Amino acid sequence: MKKILMITGLCALLCHTGCSSKKEKKEEATKFLVSSPIKKDTLIVKDYVAQVHSIQHIELRAQERGYLQNIYVDEGQSVKKGQLLFRIMPNLYEAELQKAQAEAEFADIEYQNTKKLADSNVVAPNELAMAKARLDKARAEAQLYKVHLQFTEIRAPFDGIIDRFRVRQGSYLEEGELLTSLSDNSKMWVYYNVPEAEYLDYMSKNRDDNPAKVNLLMANNKIFENPGVVETIEADFDNATGNIPFRATFPNPKGLLRYGETGSILMDIAYKDALIIPQKATFEILSKKFVFVIDKDDHVRQREITVKAELPNLFIIDKGLSVNDKILLEGIRMVRDGEKIAYEVEEPQKVIANLDMYAE
Repeated sequence: MKKILMITGLCALLCHTGCSSKKEKKEEATKFLVSSPIKKDTLIVKDYVAQVHSIQHIELRAQERGYLQNIYVDEGQSVKKGQLLFRIMPNLYEAELQKAQAEAEFADIEYQNTKKLADSNVVAPNELAMAKARLDKARAEAQLYKVHLQFTEIRAPFDGIIDRFRVRQGSYLEEGELLTSLSDNSKMWVYYNVPEAEYLDYMSKNRDDNPAKVNLLMANNKIFENPGVVETIEADFDNATGNIPFRATFPNPKGLLRYGETGSILMDIAYKDALIIPQKATFEILSKKFVFVIDKDDHVRQREITVKAELPNLFIIDKGLSVNDKILLEGIRMVRDGEKIAYEVEEPQKVIANLDMYAE
């Protein structure tokens, strides 16, 4: 009997010791890491979807009817201002010009004869005035046909790059028919849309005499080598989207950028005394963001926050927190609102410096 009691007591002691050990280990295992928001000046890079345009991009159209006699350039070729690009068959316009010039010469002879007679008082001054009017009319018509003949030659109005041909040699052209496009890519205009709130922030921080510099992230995920400058903001907001278009100008000396490209504008935005927390300290419920704040009695309290901006692994907080709050840094899914916890406090500077260590 005594032996049985001794065995039972020993089992109870071992069980109590084992349970106490497990309980202590559990309490030690559930000790949470807590930190505080940090306030500091910071810089974020905001990206905006962008469309690239040439500083000059025009359509070249036929100014006269006729057959396209010659094409002197190729698609994608760089051309100089004044260079001959296309010629419309000029024979008809040459003949009309010769006829008009002959009529002008005849009117000139008639005028000179009438003038001699008027000087001798043989004819009335009105006859001389009518002869002069006929001469002016003939000269004007000759000049008009000369312009028509010049219009049979299509020349480059500026240095640029020829686009795809819309017609081929021998095609019959109507007046105004599209031949091709010409782009001046020496500089590029890059357009992007900015929300109203960000526009107001931009205007409060930038002056006309010190425009913001931006970078262009190209479609291959590489940064364009030349930074651009924000030069223009359009007049009106789009009521449907709440955005306003910005235009940045980029030098393009190597011609890498072309009309119609896409990319992203990268703009540095400075925040003074920004309140920063790790993204891992937050969670979402119905598209709203929350953190767990530790109260004075060591209970976790769910609190909604508003995010102003985002950095890699960090949020800049607009509303909901102060530098004096203690927030749960890890183990968010292991606690419930109102639960009392044991925790250790980590300095926010150390947390930010070693943020990757706390990734779950």
